[in-house]
Amino acid sequence: MKKPRIVIIGGGFGGLTVAKSLLKIDAEITIIDKTNYHLFQPLLYQVASAALSPADIAIPIRAVFGNRKNVKVIMDEVISINSDKRQVILKDNKINFDYLIIAIGSSHSYFGNENWEQYAPGLKTLGDALEIREKILKSLEFAEKEENSEKRKKYLRFVIVGGGPTGVEMAGAISEIAKQSMMKDFRNINSSDTEIFLIEGTSRILNSYSEKLSQKAQLELESMGVVVKLNTFVTDISAKGVKMGENFIETTNVIWAAGNQVSPILKSLNVELDKVGRVMVNRDLSIENDPNIFVIGDAAHINGEQGKPVPGVAQGAIQEGKFVAEVIKSQKRYSERGNFIYKDKGNLATIGRAKAIAEIKGLKLSGFLAWLTWCFIHILYLISFRNRFRVMAEWAWYYLSFRHGIRLIVGKPHNRDDN
Repeated sequence: MKKPRIVIIGGGFGGLTVAKSLLKIDAEITIIDKTNYHLFQPLLYQVASAALSPADIAIPIRAVFGNRKNVKVIMDEVISINSDKRQVILKDNKINFDYLIIAIGSSHSYFGNENWEQYAPGLKTLGDALEIREKILKSLEFAEKEENSEKRKKYLRFVIVGGGPTGVEMAGAISEIAKQSMMKDFRNINSSDTEIFLIEGTSRILNSYSEKLSQKAQLELESMGVVVKLNTFVTDISAKGVKMGENFIETTNVIWAAGNQVSPILKSLNVELDKVGRVMVNRDLSIENDPNIFVIGDAAHINGEQGKPVPGVAQGAIQEGKFVAEVIKSQKRYSERGNFIYKDKGNLATIGRAKAIAEIKGLKLSGFLAWLTWCFIHILYLISFRNRFRVMAEWAWYYLSFRHGIRLIVGKPHNRDDN
């Protein structure tokens, strides 16, 4: 009997969960990803803020599966999906499938202002994090050699657009490195010279949390020197800075954390999409009119508790991945499958050292206790395939000792012929 061909697009939390859950069945499993590594995105902002190395939060996908001969890993870009011919169309090849799981992540959206990206990088990939890291480090170096105090200010202003978890974490991290950990190595600038702005278009930051925790997070940021601007919309971003209506902030440092969008390859499925491009999936996470094609994680729209869509976070992708794996293993027809039910295990967001907020099954925490909870649940629970104690110890050493971390400015490699 021919082995079923299971193709998984995406090596994130959802994709890897499906693959690991299907290892014991007699099937050919193929994982396709644009990179050759799995990225632990919750700590991506610490790479961007020079606290951790890229190797601390990423692992090669091949290493996850070791010598599993039934798992094939392909590094390639998916162009489209032909559901009629049961094929995934790649940039360099075509892959046939019997079951398809689409577990692609999201990218940042500039709401039609794509030209802003060159001045305000988002934070979704390792490449993004390294770009932001070098941007921050270069600004400090430029400020150090600028003798004119007025001209120096633009290098020491940092603007983060978007008050969600990523924006809040970046604002807190930049405040710590700009005002504490790095400044003692510079002679021409000091911590009082830096300005950090967090811009949010709604009435409060961290809208997915309770209003009380949102307010606490804002107070913590403000105590760290971050200026929080609410009900404020960015109208233009250029090499000179950020414009908000009639107001303008001159800066060379803008980070975008305000919106998400999903890859346009989902359009090739010819199914209903929501306004941000996610697939409106069935109750079993399959797509309309095709019970053997599933969409999970950031690419899927399915309602959870209280009729709200399942959030695009790691725990949602992991739960969906496990559910889809069980559906495939059971080989049940669509009418016999159960409904996916999302179990919210809580939300956590860090603000700085010993500062965080958490909501776990009705329990609301803030400060040091919430930060400890973030450390041991958010990190330890999610990094299940690595030596978690080594990673935790390494992270804790850099994060708690105020050591400078990775401060190398590498930039683009030079052509050898230029020497």
